[in-house]
Amino acid sequence: MANFKGVGNSVLPHVTAIDQEDLVDENTILVQRTLRSGQTIRYNGNVVVLGDVNPGAEISAAGNVIVMGALRGVVHAGAGGDENAVVLAFRLQPTQLRISDHITRPPDNEAVEADHPEMARIRDGVVTIEAFQTPAERQAKS
Repeated sequence: MANFKGVGNSVLPHVTAIDQEDLVDENTILVQRTLRSGQTIRYNGNVVVLGDVNPGAEISAAGNVIVMGALRGVVHAGAGGDENAVVLAFRLQPTQLRISDHITRPPDNEAVEADHPEMARIRDGVVTIEAFQTPAERQAKS
């Protein structure tokens, strides 16, 4: 069980100094709205969207892309060549997905409705999409 400390009205996990170094990344932009068709976000770091990315919208990031909503537009993570970049979304349904120089798109006439967040990443040189698992969920399966 995680060690929690109360702060105001919220509850935050206790984080050691070593853990904090792993969590700090000053090169992340937070977009607090839905991206509509024709809108583009290009950023030399990580992009987090609190909303949806509609068809016709585009995100390009040198780092990771996280969408706290439906991703139905075009997304490019690792745009600077980072094959370790990931794309994570509550509903991962992009019209085109790129990680580094790997490009993929969904199959024609195949609707997949996931009931859990999904993550796309490069594995063995191929873009793979899998259910997102928290570290606790991964450990439980081991």
